[in-house]
Amino acid sequence: MTTLAPGADVKQQLQGIKKEIKEKKLLINKTTRVENTVTVELAKIDKSLMEKQASLNALNRELQQSERNYQRTENEIENLRKEIEDRKHQIQKRLVSLYKAGYVGDIRFFFSPEPFPQMLENLRYSRCLLENDKKMVTEYNGRIDALKQLQGKLVNDADKKGKIKSDIEQKKNEIESEKKNKSDYLAKVKQDKRNYQSSLHDLEENSRRLQAIIQRLEAISRKQRMEAAAKKRVNKEKEHTSTVEKKVETVIPPSSDTGFAAQKGRLAMPARGKITGKFGRQKHPQFNSYTFNNGISISAPSGSDVRSVYDGKVIYAQYFKGYGNMIIIDHGNGYFSLYAHNSRILKKTGTNVAKNDIIASVGDIDSANGPSLYFEIRYQGKPIDPSPWVR
Repeated sequence: MTTLAPGADVKQQLQGIKKEIKEKKLLINKTTRVENTVTVELAKIDKSLMEKQASLNALNRELQQSERNYQRTENEIENLRKEIEDRKHQIQKRLVSLYKAGYVGDIRFFFSPEPFPQMLENLRYSRCLLENDKKMVTEYNGRIDALKQLQGKLVNDADKKGKIKSDIEQKKNEIESEKKNKSDYLAKVKQDKRNYQSSLHDLEENSRRLQAIIQRLEAISRKQRMEAAAKKRVNKEKEHTSTVEKKVETVIPPSSDTGFAAQKGRLAMPARGKITGKFGRQKHPQFNSYTFNNGISISAPSGSDVRSVYDGKVIYAQYFKGYGNMIIIDHGNGYFSLYAHNSRILKKTGTNVAKNDIIASVGDIDSANGPSLYFEIRYQGKPIDPSPWVR
């Protein structure tokens, strides 16, 4: 995570943002490839669905033909039933006639008063009639059995085709479900891509703003160097009678045993909470990319106090996009502290603050992790791990 800081470190922050821009572009390219892959898979699913639908339509036509054949067979059976009923009626009439004639078998013809040749002819004729009736009944029964078998076959075919139709309907539902899942996934990929593009736009905007700040700070730095050079010339003129020892004494740097440098391991946490984001290179859990955190994140209740870790002067106190309401304090001797994502800022730029003064309230402005405080310590513009400094 990159942040605004005074001095030369702004250039380092700009480099960090440019690195994040590069990573966002890589993520956008990755989501574009995923989007294209899912689109191809959807096209294959559509083709498979069309093939299954065509197969289903063919089976429906076959089923309809089978149903027509089934109906035609039922009509044939009905016609045969009528024919059989007629035949049955004829047989019944013949039986009645035979009964009335007193038919008792072939022995009747032997006791007939008719001549023997006529008697044989009558016997042969009677047998032919009986055989014909018998054949007619046998054929009738055979037709009935055959039609019953055919009807049973059609019923089985209809059941089989009904099962196939059900299976294909189920397959169709599965394909449509898969298509919906793929469509939902594609929509998510596209939304992620839009989010990356929006984030990339924000990063590029921050980059332009930081570039403008760099130019402004460099102009201020040039002015300060010029003023310092002029002041140095004046001091040399005023101190030309001073001793060499005294001149050396004026250029001795402050002792590192005093001031902010002596507070390592003694500073109180700027907010009461749990450290949830550590200093250094961190891996993104979802996108398999790395970012560098210049500070630590402290999860704390919204509205709770944010306190200055040491005496200093507020040099920045306003909203900065991506970091919410942000405060930067100059502690002297090249040390700075930064506090971001605040819901409120309670100190103005130029205000002197003491150790443990309340300077802001915890918030979630531009925070992706809910209410939290983002905290940095800088030395000569470079970020250092705050963890060993606080207790």
